[in-house]
Amino acid sequence: MIRSQRSDSTAGLTPDLTPLLDIIFIVMVFLLLTASVKLSSLEVDLPNSEQSATQAVDNKSITLNILKKAPFWAIDGKAMSDWESFQLALVELVKTSPEKPIVIAADKSAEIQHIVKLFAFLHQHNIAATQILMEDPK
Repeated sequence: MIRSQRSDSTAGLTPDLTPLLDIIFIVMVFLLLTASVKLSSLEVDLPNSEQSATQAVDNKSITLNILKKAPFWAIDGKAMSDWESFQLALVELVKTSPEKPIVIAADKSAEIQHIVKLFAFLHQHNIAATQILMEDPK
């Protein structure tokens, strides 16, 4: 006599879900890693070439220099040894002379990361740069 066991016959007919679970897990990890990327941005409003005007640098302003070679930072032409001393000197200078406008003068071949770092620092401390010096294309 042949006996059929119902549990054995149904176990052979159900599909193995392990590969499906692996794929779902991989997709979930991929989506979590790509969704959690935080993009930092800093908005900069630049004037049109028609709106820009050439002006002489005022001696009554604070000039922030970004140099090509180390030390990369200078205030009014006085080079700072590192970023931390530049930050401290700039904050102190702005506190003592808040009425002075700030002019940013970057070397043409200075690395862009230093300029962005300065913009982020100024934005963080609510310091408004009134002018950015540029070379006249003529």
